[in-house]
Amino acid sequence: MKILVLNAGSSSQKSCLYELSDSLPNIPPKPLWEARVDWSHHQGVAELKVKSNNTVLEEELQTDSRTQVITHLLDTLWQGQTQVINKLEEIDIVGHRVVHGGEHYSEATVITPEVKQTIAHLSILAPAHNPASLEGIEAIEQLLPNITQVAVFDTAFHSTMPKAANVYPGPYEWFEQGIRRYGFHGINHEYCAQRTSQIVGKDLARIITCHLGNGCSLAAIQNGQSVDTTMGFTPLEGLMMGSRSGSVDPGILIYLLREQGIDANKLDEILNRSSGLKGISGVSEDFREIMKARSSGNDRAKLAIDIYVHSLCRNIGAMLAVLGGLDALVFTGGIGEHLPDVRAAACQQLAFLGLKLDRQKNNLSPVDEDVATADSPVRVLIVEAQEDWAIAQQCWHFKK
Repeated sequence: MKILVLNAGSSSQKSCLYELSDSLPNIPPKPLWEARVDWSHHQGVAELKVKSNNTVLEEELQTDSRTQVITHLLDTLWQGQTQVINKLEEIDIVGHRVVHGGEHYSEATVITPEVKQTIAHLSILAPAHNPASLEGIEAIEQLLPNITQVAVFDTAFHSTMPKAANVYPGPYEWFEQGIRRYGFHGINHEYCAQRTSQIVGKDLARIITCHLGNGCSLAAIQNGQSVDTTMGFTPLEGLMMGSRSGSVDPGILIYLLREQGIDANKLDEILNRSSGLKGISGVSEDFREIMKARSSGNDRAKLAIDIYVHSLCRNIGAMLAVLGGLDALVFTGGIGEHLPDVRAAACQQLAFLGLKLDRQKNNLSPVDEDVATADSPVRVLIVEAQEDWAIAQQCWHFKK
């Protein structure tokens, strides 16, 4: 079975092709073909990188049309130096990451005109992501009009949260209007919890997964189900992030609107694109660049890292209280997987649980391994983010 996965970001596009047999492997397989597109460096220029058969193709397209780029990308699947199939019709099913499924979808869903309409309606809650997913869906409809397409929602995993966790303490009418905590990064939180059980060789009742990248969120997972998470109605709530503020006193926003004459668009720009690590450090939203600046004596860079670690530890504590204990702490995402100092700082604050980090092993940042000492009652794992593989698994179940 050949499964194509499209993972659309606001200014990026990840795609890959998996070939699977009649049974799912325990370890994520290497894709036959994978491609990345980045629009973030130059306006109207798509930077492409395609890999297959130990061949790497890099080029630029003068376009900001996602449909045009996807069409070009899929051409590299069946022709040229990165060819891995003879025709597009060999693809059996296509899976899409869709950021927001609202209260409508609690599991992966075959895409129909009604599903597309709902995804479009929910674009008001995810304006940078849902429209991008729709463009990918419609591009596939043009190229392969009869193929099954599946939407895998980032919000679906968190649909099991109890009302105590997902209802905001405003007027109850908010909840009736759909204003509630939805949570995000659910595809990877769910995958990491499942992968953790595989790595340790048993099911664990209480897991906190830490998705730490440019966007950051935690999930409290009890017996395989999400019972709380840090992101909320939008991906802005919760932890300090790359350029997003995370949670701040809403009174600050009222003050800015009233006293400084800032409108909603400016407020959105401040909170989503000029805050977080970028806003505090004044250097970058890239944690690595901020660490370099700190090493050079930049006080604001040091403060940015200190606030980030404090935010992380504070929110882990909240998830810990919800679970009533902890069996495993899991780090994933670019920061979670590659920065041992961040993991060590978080684990140090959990020493009261008896948690013991193997410092030497942690410093090596091994993929999909336990980096706690053998006698630690709490396991600490680094799990590689595998959203595309998680989406492919969902598609495999539909075709079976």
